[in-house]
Amino acid sequence: MESTHLLSGSKKRVKIHPHTVTAKYATHTPYSPQPGVHTHFPQPGDEGYDDAPSFEDFGSFLEETSDKKQLTEGRKWPLTLFGSKDKDTTSRPQAASGGDGGEGAARAAKGSGKGVGEQLASFGEASVSASRLTWVGLLGAALAHGCLIVLTRLASERFSLGPLFLLLVRSIVQLLSVAVPLHKGENPFGPEGYRLRLLCYGIAYSLSLCCAYASLTFVSPGDATTTWRLATTALSAILAFLLLEERLGLADGITIAAGLCGLGLVLLPTVDESNTDAPTDPVVFWRGAFGWSLSALAGLWMALALVGYRSLKERVGVGTALFTVSWTGCLLAPASLALLQEGWSWPMSAPAWGLVLGLVACSVAAFLGMMHALTRLHPALVSASQGLEIPVAMLLHLAVLPLAPAASEVVGNVMVILSVGWLVALKLLPARGGGRRQREEYEEILDSPIK
Repeated sequence: MESTHLLSGSKKRVKIHPHTVTAKYATHTPYSPQPGVHTHFPQPGDEGYDDAPSFEDFGSFLEETSDKKQLTEGRKWPLTLFGSKDKDTTSRPQAASGGDGGEGAARAAKGSGKGVGEQLASFGEASVSASRLTWVGLLGAALAHGCLIVLTRLASERFSLGPLFLLLVRSIVQLLSVAVPLHKGENPFGPEGYRLRLLCYGIAYSLSLCCAYASLTFVSPGDATTTWRLATTALSAILAFLLLEERLGLADGITIAAGLCGLGLVLLPTVDESNTDAPTDPVVFWRGAFGWSLSALAGLWMALALVGYRSLKERVGVGTALFTVSWTGCLLAPASLALLQEGWSWPMSAPAWGLVLGLVACSVAAFLGMMHALTRLHPALVSASQGLEIPVAMLLHLAVLPLAPAASEVVGNVMVILSVGWLVALKLLPARGGGRRQREEYEEILDSPIK
């Protein structure tokens, strides 16, 4: 196939071939074929005709070698411990940080012939919508965690149900979650090649729950929960940086630090507790120290679990993760019961069973909200948002048992609420204002000489 064009007073001969495209300029007029230059395009039946790429092959070639894919993959952080740098290119992440629904909206806009501005607007709207759902789930998980604290305390004080026994019951009931991966046709123990990492995640999560629930025997539920959340948030930021190379922005770091300061104020001893005139019982001191140590250890295990699931988010669904945590909890909870010699006590009344079932429902809701958010957000942000459980538990406890909180507790809880609220606003409000910056980046790519 040949075509001639007038270019700067000379003739240009373009020859299109299945494998190459060549162009040669000629300074003389009229044009005459040059020896040694192929001018024949293979026809049906000729040699080499079947080797010509089809439209389907050309489309897949463009998709695999497009600049957009290379630029997107170039921005991904390499995994150093929990994953390999060579990811499976055949499977695309179902949830990416920033808005997986947004790419579908952008493709739909592009296919319908919309302009750049409309494409960016639809992408931003879908991204903001997905982020809103994520944060609604996170705040709902924090509310469920707050209810979980109060229900655990009521079950222990009014029905004499031990915390580790409650953990065992909820783990047994949550085994029903095996129906989710079976319904989807997935292996409940995880995909092949990732089962060991999934097992480590389940053990870390269950060990965190065992340590946290065991600490309730030695320290007050409020102090144990606050220490657990503080340690989880701080260690999540550190471990995510060390193991996944995921960093926090400056604004996120300041907001999380403010929330941690609020949790620290909640942990300050009251006037009665700080009375140094009374003699200190060594047994009471070491029991308290052991309880505080268990709470901090629970935070370490939970941080490892959050970071571990963050590295598995593309391979393991939330239902499979819940089943893994459930069956590992069924093994570790009885071992913790035997180790700490905590007594067994079955619920003997309908209100007690209702309390246990409500506890299980709250735990499932909190777990689903957190694990879904981990597919899109940094582990430290997920844990920091769950700090809202402390003010929720305080308000619910005041409604059940009216007791005036200390001034430091009030100030600390207010700081936690403000930090979480500012974190949510920081993630959602600027999303619409970033359209101009996204448009400038998009136009810069369009204006680039490399296309």
